[in-house]
Amino acid sequence: MTNRRDFIRISAYGAGALAMSGGFFQAVKAFSSPEKAVALSVDLTRTATYCEVCFWKCAGWVYKNEEGKIWKIVGNDEDQHCNGRFCPRGTGGIGNYYDEDRLKTPLIRVEDRGKQVFREASWDEAFNYIASRMNTIKEKYGAESIALFTHGSGSSYYTTLMKAFGSGNIAEPSYAQCRGPRDDAFLWTFGEEVYSPEITDIRDTRCLVLIGSHIGENMHNGQIQEMSDAIDKGATIITVDPRYSTAAGKSKYWLPIKPSTDIALLLSWIHELIYNEYYDIKYVEKYCLGFEKLKEHVKDYTPEWAYGITTLAPDLIRKTAREMADAAPAVIVHPGRHVTWYGDDTQRTRAIAILNALLGSWGRRGGFYRPAKATVPGYPAPEFTEPARLWGDLFPGLYGVATGVVSNALIDASIPENNPAYPVKGWIVNGTNLINSIPNQPNTLKAIQNLDLLVAIDTMPVEITGWADVVLPECTYLERYDALRASPHRKPALALRMPATEPLYNSKPGYWIARELAGKLGLDSYFPFTKQEELLDWQLKQIGSSLDEMKKTGVKTFEREADDLYFAPEENVVFPTDSGKIELYSAAFEGLGFDPLPRYVPHEEPPEGFYRLIYGRAPMHTFGRTANNPNLTDLMDENTVWINPKVAKIWGLVNDQYIWLQNQDGVISEFPIRVRITERIRWDAVYMVHGFGHAQKQMQRCYGRGASDTQLMTKVLVDPLMGGTGMRGNFVTFVIENTEKEASS
Repeated sequence: MTNRRDFIRISAYGAGALAMSGGFFQAVKAFSSPEKAVALSVDLTRTATYCEVCFWKCAGWVYKNEEGKIWKIVGNDEDQHCNGRFCPRGTGGIGNYYDEDRLKTPLIRVEDRGKQVFREASWDEAFNYIASRMNTIKEKYGAESIALFTHGSGSSYYTTLMKAFGSGNIAEPSYAQCRGPRDDAFLWTFGEEVYSPEITDIRDTRCLVLIGSHIGENMHNGQIQEMSDAIDKGATIITVDPRYSTAAGKSKYWLPIKPSTDIALLLSWIHELIYNEYYDIKYVEKYCLGFEKLKEHVKDYTPEWAYGITTLAPDLIRKTAREMADAAPAVIVHPGRHVTWYGDDTQRTRAIAILNALLGSWGRRGGFYRPAKATVPGYPAPEFTEPARLWGDLFPGLYGVATGVVSNALIDASIPENNPAYPVKGWIVNGTNLINSIPNQPNTLKAIQNLDLLVAIDTMPVEITGWADVVLPECTYLERYDALRASPHRKPALALRMPATEPLYNSKPGYWIARELAGKLGLDSYFPFTKQEELLDWQLKQIGSSLDEMKKTGVKTFEREADDLYFAPEENVVFPTDSGKIELYSAAFEGLGFDPLPRYVPHEEPPEGFYRLIYGRAPMHTFGRTANNPNLTDLMDENTVWINPKVAKIWGLVNDQYIWLQNQDGVISEFPIRVRITERIRWDAVYMVHGFGHAQKQMQRCYGRGASDTQLMTKVLVDPLMGGTGMRGNFVTFVIENTEKEASS
């Protein structure tokens, strides 16, 4: 079993490799590892921050050198998210600031959408343009005809702006394109979601089951550190994946499952737990509802049945079920993160939730803990006007289980021939590249062409900015204040982000952008503070702190109000579900016309000569968000396509050869991708890292590097329960020579 130091060595490598000079290499390497910290000869100035490179938002310190330039970032020792250690992406975040390709000043389009012809504008002119278009749309169609797509820490400001304007059509694409199915599955089972960061008690677990959760490659900092601790303490790791991932390499069991058959395996595990009485009988009797119906439902789902579907040997299924039972309740069947796969994802993650319930892991040490969250007071402001129409009114009857706004529904409502109940005519897109994050690109582009207004707010000239009417350059997280981070964790805590330096170029903080635009719309009263730091100081003083204090500590951790991290023995827990119990059998689903218990339905097989397209992540990148980062591209500047040796032999492929990928609908990747021949992928699938193949020439480092998996996702398997876009229903074959593509490049 690999020890902790070996498992996290990529963090030390990654930090060291982010060199901009020889001296920088050694300094960052030292500061990225608390065990090897050394004293520096210069007196550095530091400011508090929390990272924006991924959703984990680790708190840290930004150091500047003698010349006042941002020099390095390290973790804050007091932060539960990172425990003083940053990952490669966190330490490489400096590259966001120094990237010379970043957006520099407001732009207004002067040619047809997509032609990338803009003129520079002042902020005042840009705001006047946006406000005029927004008011026109409101007068003609209603305020609800403007939608916000947002991601990241600045979401709260633009959300306030939209609600004040009168629209509730506010979508985080991460809901329908990433985490929504698992959040809803756990919510409808336990009455509570799993949050971000997830409330998984990995540090004390005795068995961790990863079914499509790539810990070690997604670099969710706290989970990786806790998994390392668990490995050192002898925890069993079980990884279910068609690919021999980094996590699989640290596992006692690797189950190379046939893609799209996960529900069959989960149902078989449930069968084994119930019919061998491996499940936590007392826990189930006390807390769960619908056990007898579940037992009857899985009666025939034996390991032999699952073998014919998953290709996993019955003995392996039995052994892994017993491993979970032996470790219970200190066992976690991980809910995953990017779980939008096959269109049955809510039911698949419902099966994961049910499995955890049978093992008695919810609310137990080594399973799932009860989160605590610090309360940040809001400054008194006018009440929002209730929107006349909501997103659910667009297509009545769709996605009855959804608890969030479905971004693809807003996109579909922007296309007139889809006959929405009312049209969506304006988009404000903040910090999310819809062209590459939403599958079925032609559908997104068709929607864009029907808009009366598209505003893109971003730090980089990504694909979506090329289609915008107005582009607003937001400064990076290293140059601005932001809302206090108050994520749920074992203890309630706050983290401060403050500017380490003035914004470069003519870029501005998100709070300022939202407030100034609100002023143009006559909504000043919703932003009562001229500067965000004034608001932060007021909020902190309401809870007995201050901005000055937080500048010194960066993080403020509070004690829990009660010793209730886990369920107490014999505690009479009332769950926030309709029944007050853990609902194994969902009467609510049944009432909405859905299966009350998960069931396996076979998925389409690849055509002859095609292979299922599977995508994932790399430790040094957060999808496309870091693709142009000058530090992180040094670690990985293009993706490769993993191909099994048997398949490569059939096609005559060799390592490092460049090929194109063609999907089942005849779409060919715009750029070629390099072949990686490896036994670490099943013969019926290929794998590539998401976030490459950018077609935006203004991002000079990543333009044309590798292939875009999103471009090949023209078949979308929409989850009928909550609207998530299943993206693993696409198949690809290989184009060895592509004269047309070569001629156009």
